[in-house]
Amino acid sequence: MSRALDAKPEITNARADYYGRIDAYNLAPLWEVLHKLLAKEPVTEASPYLWNYDSLRPALLESAEVISTEEAERRVLILENPTMRGRSCITEALYAGLQVIMPGEVAPTHRHSPAALRFIVEGSRAFTAINGEKAYMEPGDLILTPSWVWHDHGHEGTEPVVWLDGLDIPMIRFMGPVFAEPHPDDTHAPGYPAGDNQHRYGTNMLPFGAELKGEKNSPVFHYPYTNTREALQTLAKAQDIDPYHGVKMQYINPANGGPTMPTLGTYMQHLPKGFSTETYRSTAAWVYSVVEGTGRTVIGDETFEWGPRDAFVVPAWYRHHHEADGDAFLFSFSDKPVHDQLGWFREVRGNA
Repeated sequence: MSRALDAKPEITNARADYYGRIDAYNLAPLWEVLHKLLAKEPVTEASPYLWNYDSLRPALLESAEVISTEEAERRVLILENPTMRGRSCITEALYAGLQVIMPGEVAPTHRHSPAALRFIVEGSRAFTAINGEKAYMEPGDLILTPSWVWHDHGHEGTEPVVWLDGLDIPMIRFMGPVFAEPHPDDTHAPGYPAGDNQHRYGTNMLPFGAELKGEKNSPVFHYPYTNTREALQTLAKAQDIDPYHGVKMQYINPANGGPTMPTLGTYMQHLPKGFSTETYRSTAAWVYSVVEGTGRTVIGDETFEWGPRDAFVVPAWYRHHHEADGDAFLFSFSDKPVHDQLGWFREVRGNA
């Protein structure tokens, strides 16, 4: 008769004695933990949570008085999952933080093995420079800094600028190869003019003779919100609305039609006025940033009310659905590309 994987063997005195003796050899019995290692369903340590931007904004701006960009390298407040405090992560595989830069400041050039994204939450006229090419920030813009790309930040405007950082640091840390390298100079030498990446690779055209085959990271690293919003609104007019996601689009790498970066998927979805999605869950985790609108997301047994600039997390395998009061636009990033590539991804549509 077969035994269920989640059944734990009885611990007898003889077994306990045996476990104590093999412990001296740095050995442990698999059968005592198999039910945890191979559970019936995905198990996550992460909890659903929402960070209310209006509540935390004063503390975020105060960080500019507490430490300079020179000292901090990157002035960021980490969004730590409440059940994973001290581990600098929002889920097992994903990192998120809110970074603030003040007028006239410069965050020095560096590069690292983890991939990163910047989703602009507040302010304008700051920039990220990728290999010397500036991408000027406006709320709702997505800017990428793929693995091992030189990048720095600066601010030529007059008001604080805040963006959501998303990285795969926990994933890379688990695998081992976390490296970072400062640039020999504080800033990279000027590169192509601002916007060159969008015109060179993001207009459904390609410079004659250019080859992009094998490019794992998108050669387009700046996706302006004005273009993204227009695309979603146009699709909504066709009433082609997914009952589980509303109108949801993925930012893509034009070289291969896949995700913008191999480990981080990036998405924007439009929830029309009064629209409620049906219940959905997947093996991937999702981190959201609200661009426009108000509403709520029910995750498991909890309801999270959200508004512009709030951030919230839906951990893996949690049933959830969104409800929009008026028109709403939600940005999200996810570890789904890794699941897809390795054949792990599973989704359930409905309450099954």
